[in-house]
Amino acid sequence: MRVTDMTSKQAQHFVLIHGIGGGAWCWYKLRCLMENSGYKVSCIDLTSGGIDRSDASSVKSFDEYSKPLTDFLSELPENQKVILVGHSAGGLSVTQASHRFAKKIELAVYVAATMLRLGFMTDQDRMDGVPDLSDFGDVYEVEFGADQRPISAVIKKEFQRKIIYNMSPLEDSTLAAMLLRPGPLRAIRSAQFSATSDIDKVPRVYIKTMHDNVVKPAQQEAMIRRWPPSDVYVLESDHSPFFSTPFLLFGLLVKAAASVGCH
Repeated sequence: MRVTDMTSKQAQHFVLIHGIGGGAWCWYKLRCLMENSGYKVSCIDLTSGGIDRSDASSVKSFDEYSKPLTDFLSELPENQKVILVGHSAGGLSVTQASHRFAKKIELAVYVAATMLRLGFMTDQDRMDGVPDLSDFGDVYEVEFGADQRPISAVIKKEFQRKIIYNMSPLEDSTLAAMLLRPGPLRAIRSAQFSATSDIDKVPRVYIKTMHDNVVKPAQQEAMIRRWPPSDVYVLESDHSPFFSTPFLLFGLLVKAAASVGCH
């Protein structure tokens, strides 16, 4: 590789955002691939995710949930831009960040992710963006608040591989079963954003996962139709392409970054 190529790649900074119940750990394969190729990579633990010590049931608002990403972008120098990559519910954090920090975001990438311009504002938003796992039966462990509304949830261990990691290596689904934590359902479902003109200045790419049992392909397609991104890529993957197809996901992220002329 030429020195000029490596220097250019080092200037590209990917920030990876996990989905509900996950953490920075879920990107370990992708992080290795990217850093070994000269890219800068930051993996964020959202509040109550990964090694963050917060309890999911204590997270009351979406702003609180996404605060680690908000803090990261606030501290980023004004002359630096990043490529945000959100998986699953992490797409909501990417959208919120795009509203607030449009000038610092070179590209927003949604990987099997919830992509709603203003968050869960309408019944249609909920239909498109909220996973419907009813076909699998009673799959959630749920904690309820005093008002009997769900405040946190996690998919039961016996269902995780079948639903989330159906094409992933057994080693990875085993690791995930040890690390997945309840997600702050109340906080995530409260996500809504004020309309801003700047968000339309942020290029968006969607990566569809065609064997996804969580955010199903039809839901992904509905969100793409309603808020069309500049490009759509397709993976023959389950909901967790960072495990099941990491090399292909890496290739698409590099292609997406190149398509918007990142420097």
